[in-house]
Amino acid sequence: MNYNDVAQEILDALGGKENVSAAAHCATRLRLVLHDEEKVDKARLDSLDIVKGTFSTSGQYQIILGSGIVNEVYKPFIKMVGISEMSTNEVKSASTKKMNPLQKLVKLLSDIFVPIIPAIVAGGLLMGINNVLTAKDLFVHGKSLIDANPGIADLAAMINTFANAAFVFLPVLIGFSATKRFGGNAFLGAALGMIMVHPDLLNAYNYGAAQIAHKVPAWHILGFTIEKVGYQGTVLPVLASSFILAKIETYLRKVIPSALDNLLTPLLSILVTAVLTFTFVGPITRTAGDLFTSGLAWFYNTTGFVGGGIFGLFYAPIVITGMHQSFIAVETQLLSNIAKTGGTFIFPIAAMSNIAQGAATLAVLLVIKDKKMKSLASASGISALLGITEPAMFGVNLKLKYPFIGAIVGSGIASAFITFFKVKAIALGAAGLPGIISIKPNAIVIYVIGMVISFVVAFSLTLMLAKRNAKKHPVEFKEKAA
Repeated sequence: MNYNDVAQEILDALGGKENVSAAAHCATRLRLVLHDEEKVDKARLDSLDIVKGTFSTSGQYQIILGSGIVNEVYKPFIKMVGISEMSTNEVKSASTKKMNPLQKLVKLLSDIFVPIIPAIVAGGLLMGINNVLTAKDLFVHGKSLIDANPGIADLAAMINTFANAAFVFLPVLIGFSATKRFGGNAFLGAALGMIMVHPDLLNAYNYGAAQIAHKVPAWHILGFTIEKVGYQGTVLPVLASSFILAKIETYLRKVIPSALDNLLTPLLSILVTAVLTFTFVGPITRTAGDLFTSGLAWFYNTTGFVGGGIFGLFYAPIVITGMHQSFIAVETQLLSNIAKTGGTFIFPIAAMSNIAQGAATLAVLLVIKDKKMKSLASASGISALLGITEPAMFGVNLKLKYPFIGAIVGSGIASAFITFFKVKAIALGAAGLPGIISIKPNAIVIYVIGMVISFVVAFSLTLMLAKRNAKKHPVEFKEKAA
């Protein structure tokens, strides 16, 4: 393969070097910021054998090339454009200028929460393992595994401790990531998070009971009463406090003489932010977070399977816009208050959507004749079933349209089914076949049935729509399928 020729063909299809503002690559994709996406000749791009799919999201035009290949194409591509090698973060920064306020908010949340996902996923899956060990009737009638095997009781207790850590100390993780994103010192952000979960404070999970008993501890300073309550498992308070911390630190570094900067800036930043957190910011945002979580629970419980079906129907279109990244913050809040919420309903619905996308893509494999599309459909269909839908959705289903329709209908029906039975996840993970371990043990069977429904409906409907499309537009279908 001549990568110089490939890079030139891609560049020509993009409208020439004058249309490229910034370029980077990740493991599989060219990630570009274009001056005018209307100049892109999408049909020409799609005709290239090396191109597995294209899509535009969050101000970036992304071209799926595949692992290993993208690196080789990128090298001559940036030389032809006349720009230096850039990181994905630099391209993200350039793409932000093209976003509207809502897209910028979604990107902000994504930048904060995506880096801490591994810690949350690890903790959540450990929680799932603990539940498998302690759930009654899962493997032994009338007993849990630790009831049947008392010798592993301490193993379950140890795993439970490991699982809770990421959620108990969640403000430390968010404080580090958010403060860094807001332009402050990440370690000051972590220190602020530590203050918010200090052992001397009343544990946030015991706050409700302490309020009822009128035994909430407090500081009494100059006539003011400040509650000594921690912020374990919270999201909004630490986000707001991290923003304030970063802005105070940035301001102080500008006004404090350099000789005193390292001494006074960290001291004043932490002191002022911590005082504001416990007096105003924390209580207000804690209430807002509780209301938000209660509102989601109300919506889920009130709308029932109808709301779940609608959410499942529109989940994939939401993914196209990139707004699904904001769900990470919501799910983190739901999982942090698992005793109150019972878990997150978003993860199971996301899994139904991913399974449906995979099923629709595999259905295309049976009706399509084009070798390139067949190859892409087989690999991306399996990938979608495992929770990675990008190649399937953008490379196959959206390109042919009718598989995407079959997929969202299958997702909607399956989501309505699992919502009717109140299926929730107690952890984050791969939303698809591997997601079984993230589901509450007593709902695993319903979750599996939901996946079967999602697969069968999306697969069958895609085949039906393919045949109808072939009869209604035979010339068009031959161009796509032959």
